[in-house]
Amino acid sequence: MSHFIIELSGWLPAIIFPAATLIQLVAILRSNTIKGVSPLTWTLFGIANISVYIYTEKYFAVQTIVGFLGTALLDFIIAAMAIKGQASQKI
Repeated sequence: MSHFIIELSGWLPAIIFPAATLIQLVAILRSNTIKGVSPLTWTLFGIANISVYIYTEKYFAVQTIVGFLGTALLDFIIAAMAIKGQASQKI
């Protein structure tokens, strides 16, 4: 396989995963509601991203750091916001 295709295959998830997660985070912030946001789902996404980061064994590659660890951080932020929102609604 060509070097270009391999490099592109590494950069696409590094761009798409955090961008897609940021879209959800921005939607939550703009709507100011966590309705329909599952903290368990976003926590599992975060764990899965960390697991894939470890599995790739490319610990210092920008693509894996941004694509998996960066996305995991955003996943956990969304999960925390959902948990906090649900806790404040249970009064």
